[in-house]
Amino acid sequence: MIIAIDGPAASGKGTIGKRLAAHYGLRHLDTGLLYRAVGRTMLDAGHKLDDRQAAIAAAQSLDLSRFDEAVLKGAEAGEAASFVSAIPEVRAALVAYQRGFAAEAPGAVLDGRDIGTVICPDADVKIFVTAAPDVRAKRRAKEYAAAGKDGDEATVLADIRKRDERDSKRSASPLKQADDAVLLDTTGLGVEAAVAAAIAIVERIRKR
Repeated sequence: MIIAIDGPAASGKGTIGKRLAAHYGLRHLDTGLLYRAVGRTMLDAGHKLDDRQAAIAAAQSLDLSRFDEAVLKGAEAGEAASFVSAIPEVRAALVAYQRGFAAEAPGAVLDGRDIGTVICPDADVKIFVTAAPDVRAKRRAKEYAAAGKDGDEATVLADIRKRDERDSKRSASPLKQADDAVLLDTTGLGVEAAVAAAIAIVERIRKR
C-alpha cells in the first residue's frame, strides 16, 4: 500500500505521515528532507540559492545519511529548500529516489508537496493536509522554541505565506491538491484527532 500525503509547511503532514506508517507497518519518507538537504548543501558550500548548476550537482550527488535531521528541520534549510525545489532538474534528480522508495515492499507513506500529483500518481490513498496560515505559524514557532531556536510568530507567518506562494506558483510540480485526494483540514485539530481522521480516510478508501 502506498499512501501519498501532500500539503503546505506546518500543516501536520509530517506527523501524520509518521503515525500512519507506524499504524500500518509501512516505511516513511519525508521527501521534504531531500530538498532541505540540497538547500543545506548549497548554503554550506557558500553557493547562492539561484545557482542552478550547483543545485543540480548537489541533488545528483545527494547522500541524505550525511545530514542531521534536526539541522535539516531548521528555518534556514526550509527556506533554501523552497528555492532549490523550484528547479526542474533538481526535482528530476530526486524523483527516481522517491519512486524507488515507494515501490519497495510492503509499501510506504510519503509526505511532501507533489507526491499525489507527480511522484506517486497511482497511490492507493492520497490525502491533502492543510491548515490556516496563522495556525501553521503558531505550530512552527512552537517547534522552534522547543528546539531552542528563535522563532518570532509574526516572522514565521510571513515566511510561511511567502513559501506558500512560491510553492504553489512554481512551474515545476507546484503544490496543489490531486483531483482524487481527500482534503484534511487540521486547523482545529490536535495531533491525535488529526491522526485519527487520517486513519479514518485510509480505512474508508480501503473498504471501497
